[in-house]
Amino acid sequence: FAHRQLMNASFNRWHLVNAYGAFGSVTQERYEVVVEGTADDPGDPEAQWREYGFKGKPGEVDRLPRQYAPYHLRLDWLMWFLALGSRDSPWFEVFLLRLLEADRPTLKLLRHDPFGGEPPRAIRARMFLYRFATHAEKRATGDVWVRSEVGDLVPPVSLRSGQYE
Repeated sequence: FAHRQLMNASFNRWHLVNAYGAFGSVTQERYEVVVEGTADDPGDPEAQWREYGFKGKPGEVDRLPRQYAPYHLRLDWLMWFLALGSRDSPWFEVFLLRLLEADRPTLKLLRHDPFGGEPPRAIRARMFLYRFATHAEKRATGDVWVRSEVGDLVPPVSLRSGQYE
């Protein structure tokens, strides 16, 4: 055992439990993929991009983290792995295509569809670095999270662009 696992020493001699962990380590930084859509021309710098809301994962900076145990929000979980660097994710391309089609079963997996069931003109995915707000920041803004943009994961795509056909 590593020194950080000395807490296991108190029960190891009885062989009642083990030191199994699903993850060998936990990251120190929290990256999140934010999926947005627009009804405007995606090439227009004034286009209004609206964020899709997920049930459990961080997104909106003023929304408290949620607890869903014993349920497993698989889409939110997959989004977390995507943000950790699992870039070869064919499921994500299909997910974006279904959002562009306003696919009803896909939209039911989300907490919030900013287009009310109508298809957006374009979709994009951006990467952000999240951290919890300090007490002073939370008092000043009411926000639970502070996020800073890292960059585009998927640039604007649409059914019309030929990217998804």
